[in-house]
Amino acid sequence: MRSVTVLGATGSIGESAFDLLMRSGGAEAWRVMALTGGANIARLAEMARALRSEIAVTAYPEHLDDLRDALAGSGIASAAGPAAIVEAADMPADWTLSAIVGAAGLPPGLRVLERGGTLALANKESLVTAGRLVMGTAERTGARILPVDSEHSAIFQALGADNIEDVSSVSITASGGAFRDWPMERLAQATVAEASTHPNWAMGQRITIDSASMFNKALEVIETREFFGIDPERIKVLVHPESIVHAFVTHRDGGNIAHLGSPDMRHAIGYALHWPKRIDLPVAPMDLASIGSLTFRAPDEERWPALRLARQVIAAGGAAGAVLNGAKEQALDDFIAGRIRFPDMARAVEATLDDLTGRAGFTTSPSDLATVLDWDQQARQIAAGWAARHGGR
Repeated sequence: MRSVTVLGATGSIGESAFDLLMRSGGAEAWRVMALTGGANIARLAEMARALRSEIAVTAYPEHLDDLRDALAGSGIASAAGPAAIVEAADMPADWTLSAIVGAAGLPPGLRVLERGGTLALANKESLVTAGRLVMGTAERTGARILPVDSEHSAIFQALGADNIEDVSSVSITASGGAFRDWPMERLAQATVAEASTHPNWAMGQRITIDSASMFNKALEVIETREFFGIDPERIKVLVHPESIVHAFVTHRDGGNIAHLGSPDMRHAIGYALHWPKRIDLPVAPMDLASIGSLTFRAPDEERWPALRLARQVIAAGGAAGAVLNGAKEQALDDFIAGRIRFPDMARAVEATLDDLTGRAGFTTSPSDLATVLDWDQQARQIAAGWAARHGGR
């Protein structure tokens, strides 16, 4: 019986993973070491009971008593706080899904790699903020990282046994999010509710807004660079409104291998869960005749400046990824709270990068978690200050 841990079980990715585990035998087929979640205590406890998890952990210490009450009589242990989540990641699971949103996913993910485990990585921020540290740790310990982002899972599958040096380019697709066809002048009036509605995918609020701003895709460009080691000029982005082609690989001989599938994260999660085998998954089959046509267009970097910032970060190297992500997370908080407008998020991130670029150590890639988190905090502080000065304009 394989053992599994799900970090971020109550988010959209975690819910899809729970569905797959339950459909493939649940507690009778899997030994669930740990489930972690946020403030949705009732759902976390329900999942833990259904899968008979050894422990359930909430990120918020103030909810620990509620979690204990919800698990009373089950025999399932409970804990709370970021340190407890890292301890849960250290439990000897064969397979751990990292589905925590944001930089908070880096410490537990690193702990999985330190113990040489298999990390199914849906937390793109880990590679954005600390790509060399993450990949270097996996190489040193013999740990395995399996990509769970749909685009990177698609590249991984399309590459197969091919050498990355035989690849001319890789292309990842973007739906364009909620505002892909809006007039540019209307973006400044975009509301949080409007940005939180995705045309194709069912995702959490934060990643849905990141899709609308294209910051999600910007992070994925950096993630592609870090995970596959491909030169940045060979990484392309295409706007593909249908969200059917998730990525394609162009080989040196001119041939293209594309990965097509319905916009359902259970494919990428299920592929990583059962890799290297393929099994039946509860994903709707595609009817290409019904779809009729697939369309693609180049992204407009005036509309989506996040893509330009991603290229800037890759060129800068060092701590630039940690700075971009920290500033982006703070700017997203400020937009959700109504302190800045939708286009201001990119402006806040760019201003933060400009501010920190000349700081001592910026050009050196972080070699430990403490350094990554220090840059993250500096970026958040500067982005928050920018929002305080420019919000509402």
